[in-house]
Amino acid sequence: MKLRTPTWGVITGLVFAGVVALPATASATVTATATAPDVLQWTDCEVKPKEDPLLVAGSKCATLQLPVDWNRPNGPTFGLAIARRTAKDPAARVGTLFFGPGGPGDSGVDRIRTGMDRFSDTIQNRFDIVSIDPRGIARSNPIVCSAPLLMKQPSPLITSRAEFAETIRYNRKLAKDCRTHTGPLYDHVDTLQTVRDVDAIRAALSESKLTFHGSSYGTLLGQQYAERYPHRLRALVLESVFDHGDTTTGDWLDKQAATVQDSFTEFVKWCNETTTCSLHGRDLHALWADLVARAGRGELPDPRQPKLKATPFTLTFGAFRMLYGPRWPELADMLKQLEVSEPPTAEPPVPTGLAQNPLVPFCRDFSLPVRSYDEYAAHLRRIARNTEDVKIPPTLIAVTNCLGLPKAPNPQQDVRVHLKTPALLLNSLHDPATGYSSAQSVARQLGRHGVLVTYEGWGHGSYDASPCTLQTVDNYLVALKVPARGTTCAAVPPTG
Repeated sequence: MKLRTPTWGVITGLVFAGVVALPATASATVTATATAPDVLQWTDCEVKPKEDPLLVAGSKCATLQLPVDWNRPNGPTFGLAIARRTAKDPAARVGTLFFGPGGPGDSGVDRIRTGMDRFSDTIQNRFDIVSIDPRGIARSNPIVCSAPLLMKQPSPLITSRAEFAETIRYNRKLAKDCRTHTGPLYDHVDTLQTVRDVDAIRAALSESKLTFHGSSYGTLLGQQYAERYPHRLRALVLESVFDHGDTTTGDWLDKQAATVQDSFTEFVKWCNETTTCSLHGRDLHALWADLVARAGRGELPDPRQPKLKATPFTLTFGAFRMLYGPRWPELADMLKQLEVSEPPTAEPPVPTGLAQNPLVPFCRDFSLPVRSYDEYAAHLRRIARNTEDVKIPPTLIAVTNCLGLPKAPNPQQDVRVHLKTPALLLNSLHDPATGYSSAQSVARQLGRHGVLVTYEGWGHGSYDASPCTLQTVDNYLVALKVPARGTTCAAVPPTG
């Protein structure tokens, strides 16, 4: 089974927990010059309830105390959660492969604990594989907020000047609440800080160089690590490439909408050509428009929670996530079921305690200002004119969640990297989350220091999409075999 690394998956998938204990400020800080091999105390990773212990077996976990703010290295610290699996063939070991998780909000620790079949046997045999829960995520001093307040988050579909002003007021109120419950780390979760965390791990592992494989949002971490520490990188894979290049809010939203529309168009084409599609022969554009309209009237159930109402945004986001695999047959079945569904009747429960809020890092890495409701409405009108089906970019919430907040400390700018071994970029031609144009943009920024390999298929994440993509990446990681420019891998049609 293919394991895709999600982007934006955390946006509507917040897990509401009970009260989360906040980590105490701890003792000795490990700096990027640490070399002592006993800095990391590895123990068997815990097995969660209902998990298969065999999946977790062999994974080791540790916590590294690091500065909350690397600009004040002697200030407060927090515990960064790390997981590792050592090379299965120690005699053939190449070194340490650091995996940069996506999101923002994905757990790299969970990837190591139970998601190792994301990596080929070759990679598992030849590398120690290490990853983290990035600062502010999961086990690494998570950003937590009052759950009832988090549940009141306004819709990203703003319809008036009053709603625009209320969104700004809410965002500022939520930020104050999250900062209070999270502690000082709340203001220091941008990727530039995480870059320093990664290099502290490298030092704690006594590695002179890391091999880095970033996926989706994790490619931003890889790009910025390469900018700061090019001499400490043996090799760099950027899979499903996230573009942090200089761009305006309008350009960013347009690119996001076009990316999802492209993948939705591919789904429609597949259904029209495939007799086993449950909507084969139907006008999918008309059906989709009708479902969006019903959601706008409050008449459509949420596919994940049928007793609750869907909105045009949550409907679009749900379809967007099914394009990741892609899970085309499942998407067709869902749309068919929604067509005959009854209106929902229930209201969502109000949670208590605290809830994790993993999207905050995005507001530290991107500056996408919208100065007024009129400007916001103009963006949506333009997108609606230019896209046939996806009138609402699923990542619109990333813009509305940051309205009214302070300027990002790590705003967009083109990446400038000089590497001895050029980076390998890998992207699907029809990726719904990190579009092919994003990979092309980063490849242009890297110039001779990066090579883009194109998977001519679909889905978000393409390392394991075909034997060609897998072998190309493995050859690069193990033997530093850089593929020729213009290398492509043929599409493998999805089967489910």
